[in-house]
Amino acid sequence: MFNFFLRRFARDIGIDLGTANTLVFIKGHGLVCQEPTVVAFDRDQEQILAVGNEAKLMLGRTPGNIAAIRPMKDGVIADFDVTEKMVNYFINKCRRYIGFLAPRVVVGIPTGVTDVERRAVTDAAREAGAREVFLLEEPMAAAIGAGLPVQEPTGNLIVDIGGGTTEVAVISLGGIVTSRSLRVAGDEMNEAIGQYIKKNYNLMVGEQTAEEIKKKEGSAYPQPMESFIDVRGRDLVTGLPKVISLSSREVMEALTEPVGAIVEAVKMTLEKTPPELAADILDRGIIMTGGGALLKGLDQLLSDETEMPVHVAEDPLTCVVRGTGMALETLNLINRSAASSRRVS
Repeated sequence: MFNFFLRRFARDIGIDLGTANTLVFIKGHGLVCQEPTVVAFDRDQEQILAVGNEAKLMLGRTPGNIAAIRPMKDGVIADFDVTEKMVNYFINKCRRYIGFLAPRVVVGIPTGVTDVERRAVTDAAREAGAREVFLLEEPMAAAIGAGLPVQEPTGNLIVDIGGGTTEVAVISLGGIVTSRSLRVAGDEMNEAIGQYIKKNYNLMVGEQTAEEIKKKEGSAYPQPMESFIDVRGRDLVTGLPKVISLSSREVMEALTEPVGAIVEAVKMTLEKTPPELAADILDRGIIMTGGGALLKGLDQLLSDETEMPVHVAEDPLTCVVRGTGMALETLNLINRSAASSRRVS
């Protein structure tokens, strides 16, 4: 009777605990929270000062006693204590949707995580107040969120490009047939842009500036019209503030290496795909999700390199969290699919 009461009235939660952004899906309410995965805390008093949007504004602008950090690195927990407090913050922020009962939580994780990393995610969610914790691998969650027929006997190739990891997987009959997890994604693109500017202009720019450049002028394929953006940073020679003009062609050149690594990961996954499923993918095409899918021309480049149609999912940023939310309604998919997800007790 008590278990029935919990199932009937508890609000279950789906969480995309990403390197760049954390998204929360509440059963019956949809997407209720989408904020940067950033935490600011006071080193002296060991106290959390800000989380999410407010904390991101502090990146690169804090005094010595305050640290603004990303507790997730390459899709996994880098700082357990801070991550636990951050997850607790997001769950409490959504408390009005959840009610007073402890929720069940589904968390999206990369395919390449170790058992220790799985345990860390599970423990963080439990310490934050979850009644039960289920782990669903991100390619499966992204495929569900993108509306792909994952339980049918047909091949679906999903490419999920997040902040810390790129997940490439072939899915059929509710399981992952073959996959590749690459720790090259949005953050590495930002770093590549920063290094290019440093090398060619002797200008040091911050992480947020590099990300802004990527969003505005970043591309993986030559664009019809070349455009320019003013970049502000610190001159490494004089130490003084300086402004340069950077072209979209230069940004594309800066992104060559990380983009090339993603394309190569897709090719290697296709090489390991059984022939029947490869034929399905040729007909249905490759589906791209995650924030990296929004990089201009990446779908066209991937199509040229693989000679397959490539489609960007609708609202690619929220595919993983929507997938975790939909999986809450069919937890048998999580329990049955040992190859694609595992419940950690």
